[in-house]
Amino acid sequence: MNKTRRISTVGSVAAVLLLAAGCGSSDNGAARNTNSVQPAGAGKALGGAYDTGYGAGAAAGSGSGSDVGAGSGKAGSAGQLSVRDIASVGSVVTDSAGMALYRFDKDTPQPPKSNCDGDCAAVWPAVPADDATAAAGIDAALIGSVDRTDGSKQLTLGGWPVYRYAKDTKAGEAKGEGVGGTWHALAPDGKKAIDKKQKEAGNTGSGSGMEMGAGMGGMNMKSGAELSVADNEKLGKILVDGQWRTLYRFDKDSAWPMKFGCLGACLDTWKPAAAIDKAKAEGINGKLVGSVKRPDGSEQLTIDCWPVYTFTGDTEPGQANGHNKQGLWFAVTAEGKKVPPTA
Repeated sequence: MNKTRRISTVGSVAAVLLLAAGCGSSDNGAARNTNSVQPAGAGKALGGAYDTGYGAGAAAGSGSGSDVGAGSGKAGSAGQLSVRDIASVGSVVTDSAGMALYRFDKDTPQPPKSNCDGDCAAVWPAVPADDATAAAGIDAALIGSVDRTDGSKQLTLGGWPVYRYAKDTKAGEAKGEGVGGTWHALAPDGKKAIDKKQKEAGNTGSGSGMEMGAGMGGMNMKSGAELSVADNEKLGKILVDGQWRTLYRFDKDSAWPMKFGCLGACLDTWKPAAAIDKAKAEGINGKLVGSVKRPDGSEQLTIDCWPVYTFTGDTEPGQANGHNKQGLWFAVTAEGKKVPPTA
């Protein structure tokens, strides 16, 4: 007699993660408090809900306008590299079609080496080295190449291998910025464009209290703090990251049982905040600071067991444009709670 097994349908919006240990229950002297979690199904995709870790499960060749070969991990030549200002990211290097170019933190510049192959290369196509030239604002001496495992030559800038993102569908987009906490749009010198933007914004402050843009008072943040509390004139005391970006939690996530509601295309807009050394947190009880492993293997910062994110709609330090977005996203208080929607 055959037994039937009822298989529950896994929704495409949220993937349930099983906790192997209580959230924030163990510290054992470590500077970082990591929540031991693993995705159900041994990391396999469930109903299409999991991101591949390379960018929302996008398939290469999805109308990027860059001659991306589907699944091949290859892309058309960059042509003349230019510098384009993208509001949420800063001054970004683009190809001749205006498509943003990226670097991967798991690569190395000295010596140049790419660590993006296979499925990774399908979502982040390597830019061929042939025919690349530099326009004004880019030092031609920084352009080079690196041999890939398939024998092809990939473009490098400042030693960093260069990629496109398959989910960028038109010129001027930079949806790949911050994906997995390891992918970043390129600045003209090969560094991260977002770092330069935040540094420039920080330099507009005066004295030890940084001017934080609209709605943000001066911050007395220690040098090197990766998490701190800021005074927002509308929301009160809220948590910000080391680049003074407002942190948010999502009502479709949950702390127990651990569940991610922001997957796939959601990650184009809401970027998981990278886990930090909680010794570098200021103004918050260290017991509230932890991290959780996402389906792609990256570690995301948690506050009071809730995963937290930054919002691409915050284009200047101190903005909190994501608060009460869709009635689901909320800034976080110094006590780890969500700021009320009426604030």
